[in-house]
Amino acid sequence: MEDIERVRNIGIIAHIDAGKTTTTERILYYSGKISRVGDVDEGTATMDWMEQERERGITITSAATTCFWRGHKINIIDTPGHVDFTAEVERSLRVLDGAIGIFCAVGAVQSQSETVWRQSERYGIPKIVYINKLDRIGADFYRVINQIEKRLGAKCLILQLPIGRELNFSGIIDLIENHAIFYPTDSENDAYIAEIPAEMKQEVIHARNQMLERLAEHDEEIMEMYVHDKEIEKDVIRRAIRRATLKRYLYPVFCGASLRNKGTKLLLDAIVDYLPSPVDRGEITGENPETKEIVARKPVIEEPVCILAFKVVNDMFFGRLIYARVYSGEIIPGMRLMNWSRTRKERILKILEVHANKFQEIERAVAGDIVALVGLKETFTGDTLGSPDHPIILEKMQFPEPVLNMKVEPKTKAEAEKVFQTLTKMSEEDPTFKIKIDPETGETIISGMGQLHIEVLVERMRRQYNVDVRLGKPEVAYKETITKTAIGEGKFIKQTGGKGHYGHVVVEIKPAAEGVKFNFTSRLKGEVIPSQFLPAIEEGIVEAMEVGSLKGYPVINVEVAVVDGSFHPVDSNDIAFKIAASMAFKDAYMKASPVLLEPIMKLEVTTPSEYVGEIIADIGIRNGRIEEMIDEGKYKIIRGFVPLRTMFDYPTVIRSLTQGRASYIIEPCFYEKIPDEQLKKIEELM
Repeated sequence: MEDIERVRNIGIIAHIDAGKTTTTERILYYSGKISRVGDVDEGTATMDWMEQERERGITITSAATTCFWRGHKINIIDTPGHVDFTAEVERSLRVLDGAIGIFCAVGAVQSQSETVWRQSERYGIPKIVYINKLDRIGADFYRVINQIEKRLGAKCLILQLPIGRELNFSGIIDLIENHAIFYPTDSENDAYIAEIPAEMKQEVIHARNQMLERLAEHDEEIMEMYVHDKEIEKDVIRRAIRRATLKRYLYPVFCGASLRNKGTKLLLDAIVDYLPSPVDRGEITGENPETKEIVARKPVIEEPVCILAFKVVNDMFFGRLIYARVYSGEIIPGMRLMNWSRTRKERILKILEVHANKFQEIERAVAGDIVALVGLKETFTGDTLGSPDHPIILEKMQFPEPVLNMKVEPKTKAEAEKVFQTLTKMSEEDPTFKIKIDPETGETIISGMGQLHIEVLVERMRRQYNVDVRLGKPEVAYKETITKTAIGEGKFIKQTGGKGHYGHVVVEIKPAAEGVKFNFTSRLKGEVIPSQFLPAIEEGIVEAMEVGSLKGYPVINVEVAVVDGSFHPVDSNDIAFKIAASMAFKDAYMKASPVLLEPIMKLEVTTPSEYVGEIIADIGIRNGRIEEMIDEGKYKIIRGFVPLRTMFDYPTVIRSLTQGRASYIIEPCFYEKIPDEQLKKIEELM
């Protein structure tokens, strides 16, 4: 398909169990992509293809697929809702143009729906809202909209109203067409259009006026016609809604019950009508790595190729697959590209269209396409590939730091090498899963976003790679940082009979701005150190930061500048400068008053009101702090922050405190300095 304006790259984002996968299944079925609808609870959903996803009934890995509707090509990524798999959401959002935010009509705005919404806002993604599960007991359409506006700060534009509530939910009113759609059976193909029920006419008149008023606030064409009381054509309304959606002034609201096949065909229409094409999103900008200038690529075939790799997958049949978004130009099998992030030449062997875990070879991919590529040996998540004669590096993706460590050992010594190779493969796939060898004990330590994250990966090792391991107890992944500015010097000078080694580096380190893990700059004046050695200096500093000099934990939130040094015209080389930079960093580090940091978790507990006292007392015992309490009828939502070190027994304790009636969500939020009394306890254990 050549018409890039008819492409939609969209994501499905929501809290766990809001109905993302169920809705995606219906979209695929009614667009003709699949012949029968899968079910999450029965473990037959197309998009939940991993065995574990089917057993647990949750989405673990973001799955991509393509379908067609009204002559438009829709690339869909169904993302996980569980906080432990936040990296899957992050990298999917990076390459999408639009998204559908799904909200449960009973649960409304839950903690993870808030997190993924904010992630999408960071990437400036236009969204439409779909309120699902309106057939459930306790469903309340207007309550969800009020929460979206209040908690997410998103201005909703209601385009549909539900007919009937809870078990009596039987249809949808379309405010643009001004008619009702009824669903007499559990197939949307049997839906029929009818007059608006008499008892809802006043509500519809009010809602339609409100829709036009909100549009008029942001659209001059509608304002002009609305003020002069002119008849506004439906196509004029749709064009205005599209403009307001693309600018993120308004978020159109749709409703339905996906499991009961109500509302998803209308949602497909909304994707085509209101979400952006790659052309609407406009050109993408990056940096020319050679000149450091900002360069742009337009989403057209005529531009030089620019691709962003957003995911690495090891497939049993095709081997190493790179999921990539083509931002400009056109690619074909056999084409040679440059990985500008690593200055490595790569060759595309095959281009695959993705449908969950099934792949189909295609002859080309153009600007706007999301595909899987075979043959890229040295490309990783976040890398930019492009034409060899048109350098560009797109903005890197930011992933959260792992918060949990576990020791891992093979069941037998013979499997040690195989275990390490498998762990390395999996850390390539998942940027929030790290492995390291303890230099003192030689033990392998794996790090992840939570116990579920690590358990899922270890289970995958067993099933996919036939490798079994023993896991140690979970341990908190502490970090180190600095509290003041310091200067350090490193010299690595070795003279031998022949060519020697000469590296001399002076660095200044200081605490980084909030949210910056590491930033490296050069403030060298003149040719004190040739610029060709700067990558080696940065590499040496990054390696030094992996094991902090305070307690041996990784160092974060540091800005490093090379301020001085010297070189030898014959003896200087990359290795010498890498070692000298590492020495300079370590020298500065202990002068910069380093401190130990611990992960603080965001906690949200939903509990019957009678257990509030016990839960608040328990959070206090865990050194937590409560931020807010929200009334939700018979339930209370308690939100706060708690150190991870105190939370390992929480599932058992909260069950016994509330007789199993409370639910909770816990997610990594930030790192903060460990209190002195706690630091003494940690030092005693070390």
